[in-house]
Amino acid sequence: MFKKIFGIKDDEVKENGILANDEPAANGFFGRIKEGLKKTRREIASKIEKVIFPGRVLDDDFYEELEEILVLSDIGAVTSNQLVSELRKYVVMENVKDADKVKSYLKQKLGEMLSSYEGKINVPVSKPFVIMIVGVNGVGKTTTIGKLAQRFLNDGKKVMLAAGDTFRAAADKQLEIWGERAGVEVVKGKEGADPSSVAFDSVASAASRGVDVLIVDTAGRMHVKKNLMEELKKMKRVIGKAMPDAPHEIIMVVDATTGQNVISQARMFMDEIGLTGVIMTKLDGTAKGGVIVPLVREMGVSVKFIGVGEDIDSLQPFDGRLFAEALFD
Repeated sequence: MFKKIFGIKDDEVKENGILANDEPAANGFFGRIKEGLKKTRREIASKIEKVIFPGRVLDDDFYEELEEILVLSDIGAVTSNQLVSELRKYVVMENVKDADKVKSYLKQKLGEMLSSYEGKINVPVSKPFVIMIVGVNGVGKTTTIGKLAQRFLNDGKKVMLAAGDTFRAAADKQLEIWGERAGVEVVKGKEGADPSSVAFDSVASAASRGVDVLIVDTAGRMHVKKNLMEELKKMKRVIGKAMPDAPHEIIMVVDATTGQNVISQARMFMDEIGLTGVIMTKLDGTAKGGVIVPLVREMGVSVKFIGVGEDIDSLQPFDGRLFAEALFD
């Protein structure tokens, strides 16, 4: 049903659940990533062009200006310093005189750095595979769950959703809409019910119905609210009691428009419940997309997907090299 609603053709679906036009072609996967990062790319390009131009002398002033630009582009102080340090060595070793080569080198090195943080979700034969989705208020968790569910459906998996956000009245309704569109069952409790009990029931239901993937929604909470984090930890424990080794993935949805704040948010969630990866949304609506770099490098966490638009196929698997290419292209 998602295919009809969003105009997805059957021949666009590949066996691995990634749409056929996700291939890194000009109008496919790379095209959508590049378009989604347009605001960020413009922000970085407008600054870099002020220091990287034909005839520019590659002296200490150049390197200092370039490092400052990278830091101000949300790429982070540590990564910016490393990039510039390695650039200095490259310029000396290769006797580089042309400033134009600097841009391609930065693109290549950043892509190499980010490629080690690509995260894939591999669903094993044993079932159900339980994914717990967490994050602060307003980052787009429920919408992301719907898009993620469709990817698994495209891969031929039987999917179930659990409405673990019992505090917000509209949360289960929103999840139900996604479930109805895809023909996916949604397990929910009464408004105000214990979210842990909903999670427990959903695991039991998924196991009895032969569900391949169970995606558990949780209430959006500020990372500084200790009582809410305790509730989240309880939910994780209860899921583990319902099924040993579950949840198999704990993925945090982060909003790119919040910039550097995503790092402190992710750090708190990592410390409290542990994270297996992140999904960064709303990259198309901000010039702060560079923040994904310090997020993964400081946290050591992989990126499962990035959101570069509103439509169903805007949730794209993270590719470090293509991401760097889209930033500097």
